[in-house]
Parts: sequence; structure tokens; C-alpha cells
Amino acid sequence: MRRTLMTLAAVSTLALAACGGDAESGGGEEASGGLTPIRVGAIPIVDVAPLYLGIEQGIFEDAGLDVEPFLAQGGAAIVPAVVNGEAQFGFSNITSLLQAESRGVPLGLVAAGPGATGNREDDFAAVIVPADSPIQGAADLAGTRVAINSINNISDTVVRESVRQAGGDPSGIEFVEIPFPDMAAAVSEGQVDAAFAVEPSATVGESLGLRAVASPYTETDDDLTVAGYFTSDQYAAENPDVVRKFAEAMVKAQEYAQANPDQVREVLGSYTQISPEIAQQLTLPTFQTEINRESVERLLELGEQDGIIEGDVELDNIFVQLD
Repeated sequence: MRRTLMTLAAVSTLALAACGGDAESGGGEEASGGLTPIRVGAIPIVDVAPLYLGIEQGIFEDAGLDVEPFLAQGGAAIVPAVVNGEAQFGFSNITSLLQAESRGVPLGLVAAGPGATGNREDDFAAVIVPADSPIQGAADLAGTRVAINSINNISDTVVRESVRQAGGDPSGIEFVEIPFPDMAAAVSEGQVDAAFAVEPSATVGESLGLRAVASPYTETDDDLTVAGYFTSDQYAAENPDVVRKFAEAMVKAQEYAQANPDQVREVLGSYTQISPEIAQQLTLPTFQTEINRESVERLLELGEQDGIIEGDVELDNIFVQLD
């Protein structure tokens, strides 16, 4: 049976679990200097700034870890790398991990990532529309074309919930898959009526004259855990001490990022194409140190309601939990 860890600030010994597969675990042996090398799959967005600050500030090194991040455009590349043992940890939104659990993919969350700001007027993700659009709020999105970065994932789930909460009917929304960097242009050129954009795309859109009309993350849960860092069941079973060290170091890195927003903005230039000007203007997420289980349950309920999560999901299976 899988065991998982919930409160990350006081991570203790992980319980061993049996899991199938012949992939080598990797990352369990110390390199020269006494550091354990690990690879972490990330996405070139604001959300993973704490990972890079943790490397820059020596947080992982102090934990005995030599972290090598690798960038991918999404979980389609990161999940297989972690499952196959080519990487030890990865970054993913919560809905994708719930979908993986529903399909029997052996993954578990070990650390929190970004969370909603709780400010409906200034969140790090927003629905943006043209300045002259008749859309004034989430309810007006009913029957429109809305750009999201990935169909049948967290974006359409939270947009639908935002519309429902505003008294609208989301059933007639046509979601169009468009990469975040292309969203502002798609809205400006009339390809879609609106776009659910995360930073920096939301700020880029506003710099082009677009305006925000909804904040679906915060409107779904003002303390929503949007994403986190995960590992495979096999790696957690074979390397509990490394997982514990990574989880504890990520808590410190998240705390550092939350306390030092200027350094977050500065480090963005080391792994993204975000310009210094936009970096100074964008809204940062809350860098959470604990996974909000209630918000994960909410995303599961919404995913099942909207038909994007099918099959049985044992919620405890997606966490790494304290004894």
C-alpha cells in the first residue's frame, strides 16, 4: 500500500512501499563531495522560481542534494521521465496528478508549489478580454470561445467553476487550446473571445490593452494549491531519505521565495524568456509550504463533475504522508 506525506514543514521518515517496474531508481547514490545528484523536471514559468532560488541560495546543497533541473513544456515530457527513472522529481499541476492517479500511474506529491493569491482583483492567473469586449465578468463567458493552454485539465475546470459561481452556465463555452505565450495575440486578433492566462501572459495581455474579468484560481479556492512537485512510487520506496531531504529543502525554498519577491523576479531571467520589464510588473503566486488538501479535494470533485477525471481516485495515494 502506498504511503504519503501531507504536512511538508515537518517531513519525517517515509514508509517503504512496493511497486512494480524495472526502471533504475537513480539519484540515490552520493556523488563526489557527498551530494546526492537528482534531476527535477520543471516548466519555464514563474511557478518554479523557488526551485532555482533553492539552487542559487545553496538550500539544496545544505540538504546534501545536487539538483539539476531540466525544462519541458509540460507534464507530457516530465511524467514519463520520472516514471522511467530518468528524473527523480517533477513539477505538475494538481489536476494532472489526479488524472494520473485515476489511470493507475504510480506518482505521489512530495512538496507544494504555487498557490492562488486569494486576491480576486490581482491573482497570478486571470481571464483576459479585449478592452471593448461586452464580457464584464465570469458569467458573461457563457457561450464564448475561451483559450486555455491544455484541454481537459485544470484550466477549463477552474474557468467553468468561476462561471458557475458568477451565476452563468459554462456548458456552452468552447475551449480552444492555445499556448500561453500566444494567448494575448489570439485575443487581440479576435481568434477567441477570451483567454485564461497565467503570468507572465496575463501581464503581457494587459500591456497590450486587454483587461482582466475573472480570477478562476482564487474564485475556485482562495487558498488553492495549483501545482506541486512529485516523484514516483518506486523512487519514494527505494530512496525515502532523499525524498525527505528534497521535500524539506523545497519548503525552505518556497519560504525564501515568498519572503524575497525581488529575487524571484530577478531569477526568472535565468530560465525563462520573461523580459526584466514584464518581470517587474507581473503578479507573483503565493509560494505555499503546505499542500491544501481541501483544495485538492475540490479539484477532484470538479474534475469528476466536468468529466475530465474518470475512474476511481484514492486521494491519499497522491500524497507523501507523515507517519
